[in-house]
Amino acid sequence: MKKHYDYIILGAGPAGLQLGYFMEHSSADYLILERGEAPGTAFKKFPRHGTLISINKVHTGYDNHEIKLRWDWNSLLSKNEDLTFRRYSKEYFPKAKDLVEYLKDYAKDANLNVAYNKMIAKISKALESSEGNFELKTTDGDSFYCNKIIIATGFSQPYLPSIPGIEHTDNYIDVTLDKKEFENKKVLVLGKGNSGFETADYLIDTASLIHISSPNSVKFAWQTHYVGNLRAINNNFLDTYQLKSQNALLDADIQAIVMKDGKYNVHLVYAHANGEEEVLEYDKVIVCTGFKLDKSIFAPNCMPATVINDKLPALNLDWESQNIPHMYFAGTLMQSNAYKKNTSGFIHGFRYNVRTLFHILQYKYNHMPMPSKNLECNYQSVAEEILNRINSSSALWQQFGYLFDLVSIGDEDATYFYELPKGYKPVENPNHYFTISLEFGSSQENVFMVNRNPTADKADESFFLHPVIRHYCGDEMISCLHLVEDLLGEWKHEDKHVMVLKKYVEAAMEKVNADAIMN
Repeated sequence: MKKHYDYIILGAGPAGLQLGYFMEHSSADYLILERGEAPGTAFKKFPRHGTLISINKVHTGYDNHEIKLRWDWNSLLSKNEDLTFRRYSKEYFPKAKDLVEYLKDYAKDANLNVAYNKMIAKISKALESSEGNFELKTTDGDSFYCNKIIIATGFSQPYLPSIPGIEHTDNYIDVTLDKKEFENKKVLVLGKGNSGFETADYLIDTASLIHISSPNSVKFAWQTHYVGNLRAINNNFLDTYQLKSQNALLDADIQAIVMKDGKYNVHLVYAHANGEEEVLEYDKVIVCTGFKLDKSIFAPNCMPATVINDKLPALNLDWESQNIPHMYFAGTLMQSNAYKKNTSGFIHGFRYNVRTLFHILQYKYNHMPMPSKNLECNYQSVAEEILNRINSSSALWQQFGYLFDLVSIGDEDATYFYELPKGYKPVENPNHYFTISLEFGSSQENVFMVNRNPTADKADESFFLHPVIRHYCGDEMISCLHLVEDLLGEWKHEDKHVMVLKKYVEAAMEKVNADAIMN
């Protein structure tokens, strides 16, 4: 095996395989290094109870592969449309073991260049006499070098809040799954995310009492549209709380955890009880407070800056480290630029981020143009392409409010760029341009009781996912158009959608022409 590559991708999980796919099909000089013996080994252990919360909607009523990806949260992008996850499971919430099989076959089908059983001990800046910008040393004493490195390891370390005594507790990553250990026990679960509720739900028929605690109230995915917030599949516990079955949610700050006579004495300060404090006794405490980037593999001269309580790398718009040039991040580690506001932490979101990252790398280092299409510089051509994209793109659908299309209006033609991260501009100092995205409306107290105004003149009040087209001149937004929401997610109605969009684009382009004449 050769030792120097242009690109090294660290991790053969979904993100590493997805990026490897595009590298392989472009004949790039790359290598994927994976510490496990096969792709996706993390899914052999997580989620701990074996069921994914990423939906697998097999039957959609559509034949178009691109449209079907709007409801397929597990497949990676590939020209082989037969290699989709629905071949491996028909369950709406599939088993993690099926994803492991799928990833193995995906890597094989794409003939990816992966070196397995390569545990990285240290990543450092290469010495000037060495090849490449980075040196990766393995635990068995091997070394690899590369010009650009992409970290696709996912969250590989648990995040622990600063609570005295937390070192005495169990953690989601390794707590026993033997229910007998919890029979007739009082259990405290720290963390109101899906892992916390997944753990509590597993113990409902065993423990005598279960409390789930965190400083803030529970957030529901159906309310926030962030799929990492509590999902319905994990919320059975709420019934046991509200229907008086000895379980409870606590909004409280944990001040300390003290071991006494084999019990956990937990000092709490309640968030909504005028500062009331209490010490409660538990038999078990399980910490389910999430994960973070493992920084132990980075040498001091190669340590990426982090954000959000040290959980995530600090990134530029193109997912490059803010302080380490030529170091990029892929997969769930891409989400810091819009944390908990989109789907970048999950396969159905970051697969599109990774595709765009690949094109950005090709553009920056190999001067390859970003994916685009030249259009005639008239409103009909521009509007027709926008209509095509909002009615078919799975990327805009899945990465709502984050990935945008951009149409740069020139003197004689228009260039339509596809799937750019928010704020990223593919041309230097564009004059007039449109951005196209799919976005949700403002939050509602009760998402199941929304007063709707399904008319074109009140489209900006749309609550559900709908297209938003903005016209910019430089950094100034000139105007904005919302297309009214549609129950089926199809914006094809002649009066409410098609004509409204065409009139808007026509008026905007008339202004562009008028400005050109004046200048």
